[in-house]
Order: sequence, then structure tokens, then C-alpha cells
Amino acid sequence: MVGVFERVYETGPVFRAEPHDTARHLAEYVSLDVEFGFITDHRDVLAALRDVLAGMIAEIRRTAADDAELAQARLPDVPDEIPIVHFRDALQMVGADPEEPDLAPEHERHLGRWAREKFGSDFLAVEGYPAKKRPFYTCPQPDDPYWTNSFDLIFRGVELVTGGQRLHEYVDYERALAARGEATEPYESYLQTFRHGMPPHGGFALGLERWTARLIEVDNIRRTTLFPRDLHRLTP
Repeated sequence: MVGVFERVYETGPVFRAEPHDTARHLAEYVSLDVEFGFITDHRDVLAALRDVLAGMIAEIRRTAADDAELAQARLPDVPDEIPIVHFRDALQMVGADPEEPDLAPEHERHLGRWAREKFGSDFLAVEGYPAKKRPFYTCPQPDDPYWTNSFDLIFRGVELVTGGQRLHEYVDYERALAARGEATEPYESYLQTFRHGMPPHGGFALGLERWTARLIEVDNIRRTTLFPRDLHRLTP
């Protein structure tokens, strides 16, 4: 849809068949998904995300201040520019193995405290996650394809949003799938769009329940949805 409308978003349910059984995962949640074209790289995506979050907070203050107070929400100030750290530097800061492909929850908490102390920010973007941890459609970092033009946004010590730049040329998808030992045939219905031209584009997804949970600082995401769906509950 980005190839037609350039800027696309949707808000709707997401269903995830993953074996997560933690205080911050649900099998069904509400997500704001955004994709837009003609970007330079993932930092354009991060800038748009920053504006979305700032707009949400401003609207809460404007129209729902009493509700926020009742819920004991501690509304953050969104900085004009969200501080950024590269993934490899983040691993070094938390004392993790340099080959580690992801950040553990305790690493995110450490980085959240660091961002608060160094920048006075509740937000920190960690960019450049390893390609082996990201989907095949993620754009590699131009100077080193081990890393990617992607990021996680940490808010108060918890990953809130994943975003990044996508591949936009068909030949790059062929290479990316071949590097993972996969054929293009199973993906043809998805890839056919890229045969006809797509602009450089990227996007992000923001989960309502996790965003709300961090705003009111509850200890479990299940407290921010009426009927939580997880590995152990499908009804009502």
C-alpha cells in the first residue's frame, strides 16, 4: 500500500502464535502499524514515531487529564530528539556477550536507567540490531550488513516499539532469502509488488496494551486489557 498511498497506517488486532508467557506479552493485542515511503533510513522512522508519541501524550493532557490522574499515569515528556545508542555499544554497556543477538529484559532496564541519568529521558532508541535477529525484509546497515537499519525504542526500561527500514528492491529480497537458505516461491505473492517498483520505506508497530502498561506503570500487561489472551486463556 505504500507504493500507492505513500503513507499508510492501521489500528487493529494482532494475533501471535508465539510461546511467550511473560508479564509483557499477549497472544492478542491492539496495534498501531505505520509504514511510509521516501525515507532516507530508519532514523526517519524514529523521528515519525517520536512525533506520534508526543502527539498521543499531548492529546491525553488535553482531553483525558482527569482519567490519567485517576489511573495514576505518570505522563512523560517526549524529547525533541530521542537519544540513540548502537546495539553493539549497548551490549558493551550492559556487559553482555558481543555475539548476543538481542537484549534481555534486565539489559533494557539497565539502559533505561542510563538514559534517564545521562539524558533525562524516559526514552532510548537502540539501533542496528543484528540481521539474524530481524526479519528477512529488514534493510542492512550500508557499511556493515551484519547490522540492520532497525531499532527498538525502550520506554522506562522496557522495549515499547520495534521499527526500521525495509528492503524495497526485488533483487535484494532474492539475496536476503538466499542468504537464509530459502526460495522466493513461497513469498511470491508478497514479493510481486517489488517487481514493479517501491520507494525506500519503513515503519513501526506500537502495541496499545504495553504502551498503556508503561504509562501507568503496572507490573503485568494483563492489567491493561479487559480479556487478556495468552497461552493459558482464550475465553471469554
